[in-house]
Amino acid sequence: MANVSEKYGLKPVRKIDGSPFINAQNKYRIASNYASAIFNGDLVRPATTGTIIRHVGNTSNPVLGVFNGCFYTDPTTQKATWKNYYPGSIVASDITAFVIDDPDIVCKVDADATFAVADIFKNFSLTAVTGNTTTGLSKMQLDVSVSGTHTTYMVRAIDISQDPDNSDVSAANADVLVRINNHFYRTGTGV
Repeated sequence: MANVSEKYGLKPVRKIDGSPFINAQNKYRIASNYASAIFNGDLVRPATTGTIIRHVGNTSNPVLGVFNGCFYTDPTTQKATWKNYYPGSIVASDITAFVIDDPDIVCKVDADATFAVADIFKNFSLTAVTGNTTTGLSKMQLDVSVSGTHTTYMVRAIDISQDPDNSDVSAANADVLVRINNHFYRTGTGV
């Protein structure tokens, strides 16, 4: 059966030890007027400014976690605003991001091509496409063509989803269970 093609970025499902994900997240700052949009399910990383930014590409910059929405005072209406995503270029001094930052979290992500069982335990890159402004969801997918043992690859595949609608390894878009490979709270270096 063909997999359902859904782009939603990284979606936490459990912890690496098998215990359930309990929606734990922490608050971080986004700099006023930060230009890039950050979508729910995107990876973020710490910046040298004491804030967070969207993480894209295979760099040696450690990942902080999965973005899960934000809160700020809208500069036009002066009203408190909750958004599923950060739209970019918001001029406000109180932009608070919510990040699922547990280094032991396991997420599911949609593969952009056919994902073979032999690809389990490899490190992978993610596609760096812009998210959906209607839903606020990320469109990041597991980039099946960029894999190997490099520690700069953002995630490590640990299994294929058990979801019967998204576990067909003979077709594109299987959901893959991954953990963040180069997590900020696992490295010994700061920013």
